[in-house]
Amino acid sequence: VGEQQVLLKCSFSSTSPISESLTIDWTYRPLTGGQMETIFHYQSVPYPTTVGKFKDRISWVGNVAHSDASIAIQNPSMSDNGTFICSVRNPPDV
Repeated sequence: VGEQQVLLKCSFSSTSPISESLTIDWTYRPLTGGQMETIFHYQSVPYPTTVGKFKDRISWVGNVAHSDASIAIQNPSMSDNGTFICSVRNPPDV
C-alpha cells in the first residue's frame, strides 16, 4: 500500500510585493480540544515541526510566488482530526 497523504490547501493575497520576510504558520488544535500547536513554519525555507504527532509527516507543497501556502500530511489517521489554521504574514501586510 502506498503512502497516503492529505492536502491542506491555503491560498493568500497580499497588497504588498512578496518579500523575504513573508512568514507562514500552520497551527493545529485537536478535535478533543487542548493546546494549539504550531506544526509548520515558513520563512524563506520550510520548517516542518520536529516534535509531536506530526513530526516527519508534513511536507511543503506550496509556492509563495503563486500565493499558495499549502502543506500535505503523510499517513493521515482519525486521531489527526481537528482544526488546522493557516496564517500568512507579508509585512507590512497580514
